[in-house]
Amino acid sequence: MLLRSQKSIAEKIIAGNADYILSLKDNHPTLHQQLKNWFETAQSLGFKGVDVSISQRVEKAHHRIENRKVYTVPVSQLPALHEQNQWVGLTTVVMVVRSIQHWNKTTHEVQFYITSLKSDANKIGSAIRQHWGIENSVHWTLDVTFHEDECRIRSLHSPQNFALLRRIALNALDRESSFQRSIRQKSRRAAMNDQYMISVLAAALPNSSLC
Repeated sequence: MLLRSQKSIAEKIIAGNADYILSLKDNHPTLHQQLKNWFETAQSLGFKGVDVSISQRVEKAHHRIENRKVYTVPVSQLPALHEQNQWVGLTTVVMVVRSIQHWNKTTHEVQFYITSLKSDANKIGSAIRQHWGIENSVHWTLDVTFHEDECRIRSLHSPQNFALLRRIALNALDRESSFQRSIRQKSRRAAMNDQYMISVLAAALPNSSLC
């Protein structure tokens, strides 16, 4: 279901005259391994004969140094990819190498993406950074408000279901504007005040401004 869903999402995005950048992990093991092998070989050869775009960015903050290097290559430069024709608009493959130094500890991470954007490491890298920023912000808010990291729900589909419910609740609390406080304070008020809870629920409805 997940594979079909992402491919369907990509198709709808292209139909809406927009572009997508999709991360590849365990959800697409064959394609992920194929890109990993190709980039490792190409990198060992210095990307000789390959039309590659490269950008590098170093950020320093809070005793933390992050070095990011982005490589983008037109999909036409690679052998046929696994189920390539099922990804509507697929134009470029991406490798992001991150090295994060925090105090005396350094971690390394490599991520792969596919995108409908043209090969431009600066542009694609910027879009990926913006996405990380949003994800990190949402994760921090969910942890502070709902203690998501401490949740021990593990069975069947419960983790995914509760994660979705938390995000719905976060969106509703964020949209409710009559009580100008933090998300955590809004959550506590909704738990103690039924009338305010109704306001929060109404804010989550489509066209709630008309209610």
